[in-house]
Amino acid sequence: MPTLLLVRHGRTAANTGGLLAGRTPGVGLDELGASQVAALGQRLAPLPLVRVVASPLERCQATAAALLGVTGPEGSPRPPLETDEGLSECDYGDWTGRPIAELVKEPLWPAVQAHPSSVVFPGGESMRGMQQRALDAVRRVDAEVAAEHGEHAVWAAVSHGDVIKAVLADALGVHLDAFQRIVVDPASVSVVRYTALRPFAVRTNDTGGDVSSLLPPPPSDPAAAAEGPAGSDAVIGGGAGR
Repeated sequence: MPTLLLVRHGRTAANTGGLLAGRTPGVGLDELGASQVAALGQRLAPLPLVRVVASPLERCQATAAALLGVTGPEGSPRPPLETDEGLSECDYGDWTGRPIAELVKEPLWPAVQAHPSSVVFPGGESMRGMQQRALDAVRRVDAEVAAEHGEHAVWAAVSHGDVIKAVLADALGVHLDAFQRIVVDPASVSVVRYTALRPFAVRTNDTGGDVSSLLPPPPSDPAAAAEGPAGSDAVIGGGAGR
């Protein structure tokens, strides 16, 4: 079961300005956002990333480039950047580029908050559709990573807040209507492992600290062998960690 790092892009001027950027072109990282992702690249340097796949939007491309601009363990090179439309921001349609202060007055806003599974943005896509195409993307790449690099490989998907929240909701086994309870900050890392039986949500909204527990175990590590062929079972009592 590879380790998937779900990385949200760094902060943008749209974030601080209260605008729904959506798929508006040219929305890049602001000064703090650039600093956030530079620090994140350094923090993830100990992890041997085998693939980094990003949304096509500029802020995610810049975030992914920062991760790839730092060499991996023992100076190992990073993989080339890949782009996947499945990780793109939700298509908010006619809401794109508008101030949040205006959008909260729209009749659709309460549904976005309480029943997002029912929401289709005018001129855009549904939130259910957004979740499904993101899950299709991460599941597909995760299976490819497992086949090409083994069950203990680590890879990263760089995407957007609502997209990552939707993927995490699935991993946590909660309905999309509960995904607004999940917090995903700029430049945060959330971690999921998919197994044959269930996904494991390993971390959510991690914005600092040690990442050594995410390193693949050595081949001789008895803890790795104890996981079994698929590592799908949850340890009774919580286990000893990794």
